[in-house]
Amino acid sequence: MPNAGPREVEHEITVSAPAASVYQLIAEVENWPRIFPPTIHVDHVEKNDRSERIRIWATANGEAKNWTSRRTLDPERLRIGFRQEVSAPPVASMGGTWVIEPLCDSVSRVRLLHDYRAVDDDPQSLRWIDEAVDRNSRSELAALKTNVELAHAAEDLTFSFEDTVHIAGSAKDVYDFVNDAHLWSERLPHVAHVRLDEDTPGLQTLEMDTRAKDGSVHTTKSYRVTFPHRKIAYKQVTLPALMTLHTGYWTFVENGTSVAASSQHTVTINTENIARILGADATVADAREYVQAALSTNSRATLGHAKDYAEARA
Repeated sequence: MPNAGPREVEHEITVSAPAASVYQLIAEVENWPRIFPPTIHVDHVEKNDRSERIRIWATANGEAKNWTSRRTLDPERLRIGFRQEVSAPPVASMGGTWVIEPLCDSVSRVRLLHDYRAVDDDPQSLRWIDEAVDRNSRSELAALKTNVELAHAAEDLTFSFEDTVHIAGSAKDVYDFVNDAHLWSERLPHVAHVRLDEDTPGLQTLEMDTRAKDGSVHTTKSYRVTFPHRKIAYKQVTLPALMTLHTGYWTFVENGTSVAASSQHTVTINTENIARILGADATVADAREYVQAALSTNSRATLGHAKDYAEARA
């Protein structure tokens, strides 16, 4: 009869990126929306130099979910340990380690180790977990390879920027204006139509038709995570042609009688579409300038109307 006690398994894959870069992309959770397509946002619950608790918001079968995990970081050995805080039956406990090993300056081996037990050490449950861990690990490593290689290659194409407006009002009123996106088609001239769903409080699906300066209309879809009345983080999953990545957040910081309201964007340029959109002679620099101008124009317009709204209520 096979052993039904604790199980330890290992999977691995080779990645065309330096080991230090791979470790950094996995260790720094702010990178996860770049390298894990389902990830919308990750926040630290607790953090010190070597350990952390993180809360993860991600999509599963088209729905946004969230959970909390604990991790230990070892940058010298390029290892990251993880442990589920609460395991769901038939899993009694589950944890593991990411191990990144340099094969040469530009290639790494990524090993994913798991240890787990089944509830009551039941053999049938353990076989079910074996199959699930094997299937998920192979899929996760394949996705990791693809997306880490893309993220590493696109580092020069990825940039961030932020716009801030100071408002003589309350953070709550400014937050409410941005949070109530279902009203944007009535409140914002550049928004033609909005569909906002929030089946789980704090997790939103936002689809929006936006008018560009040339009169064309672009449809985008985003997932948003809300933190009343201080922050709204989002990841755009239906993207305009010049972007392969767009994440960001709105923040609302009260300073006495005023609010600093900011809109932050992180973008990766889609080089394949530069010539088609901007002309044969256009460069990556031209695309960066065009995208930043378009996003800043819309952000500052939204913040300007939020300012009018909040100051009228002050």
